[in-house]
Amino acid sequence: MKEPTQPLAEVFGQILTNRSASANRYRSRRLCPFNNKVPNCTKDKAKNPLGVCSILHDGTPAITCPIRFREDWLITDDAASFFFDEGTAWSSLTEVRLNDANGKSAGNIDVVLVAYDDAGKVLDFGALEIQAVYISGNVRDPFEYYMKDPKARATMNWSDQPNYPRPDYLSSSRKRLAPQLLFKGGILHSWRKKSAVALDKSFFDTLPRLKQVSKRRADMAWLIYDLTLTKVDGQERYRLTKIDEVFTEFEPALLSITTPVPGKIDDFMKLLQDRLDEQLETPPTNKTIEKPF
Repeated sequence: MKEPTQPLAEVFGQILTNRSASANRYRSRRLCPFNNKVPNCTKDKAKNPLGVCSILHDGTPAITCPIRFREDWLITDDAASFFFDEGTAWSSLTEVRLNDANGKSAGNIDVVLVAYDDAGKVLDFGALEIQAVYISGNVRDPFEYYMKDPKARATMNWSDQPNYPRPDYLSSSRKRLAPQLLFKGGILHSWRKKSAVALDKSFFDTLPRLKQVSKRRADMAWLIYDLTLTKVDGQERYRLTKIDEVFTEFEPALLSITTPVPGKIDDFMKLLQDRLDEQLETPPTNKTIEKPF
């Protein structure tokens, strides 16, 4: 594919240039091909969904919708191989509420994998969190522009438009991933239950270096995926592919992600000096105070 001039990698699961009858159906019906809770896409607004699954950044797709990770439910197979011994019977539950000791919600776990015996009794479980990437800029404008005429605008040029959308990896880790680990992850770790995080390779590459341990010693598995360009029935599409897995202990991983790398104090002192100099050089404003009648 040529270097894109617009930010949309997938719309309703389809590459913009795919004009097959199937792709047209997904776009016209606003359907989700990735195991959403209902057949339709419900991202942002149920009646007018923002059907962008992934966006392009430097020519590479970055997954921006957590439902996109549900393709063929590969993530549950990969998580189960970390949580349970081979041959274990298991099933998965989505959006399971997790409460703290006071009965207050610590949030919903994206997917809970449950191991059970022949009688259907729960024996063990593990928690799988899905971390898509936040977007900076405006992605709805190019999406709606494209959807008004998908055939004619599949190769549109959006590069000169304001607020061009891009992945915001810093906000994704600080506002999403770190709180997830602190609250939900902290409760699960206190119960000595394993966790897994499914995330995009481009997102994982921006995280601090994590100290790895063996799979046997690990509390957490980082399941790292990418979207690989393939051809199906002569049409190009992206396929979710696991490219790596990293095993860590919970507390060192949490510390790495939540501890900022400090800059130089001299740089901050210089900033303070510059601000102070500007303040001292600014002449005071003489204001006339009007007395009330």
